[in-house]
Amino acid sequence: MGWRVMGRGDRPIGRVEAVFVDYLLVRTGGLLPVDLYLPVDQISLADERVTVDASAAEAYQRWHRPLRRVAHD
Repeated sequence: MGWRVMGRGDRPIGRVEAVFVDYLLVRTGGLLPVDLYLPVDQISLADERVTVDASAAEAYQRWHRPLRRVAHD
């Protein structure tokens, strides 16, 4: 792990802490790190670097809580 996660404008968002089937657990930097749960369908991966089409603030707003699972029939 440890891949860098970059947002819009090539600005850093955080680093990948864990990889799951449908999301990446990303820890933000700073004094108060926050865990983000990025859905895999929202990322691009190249050269051990993850990119999302969102600013750091948008990423926090969208993905700071675990994804809710839908019951399967």
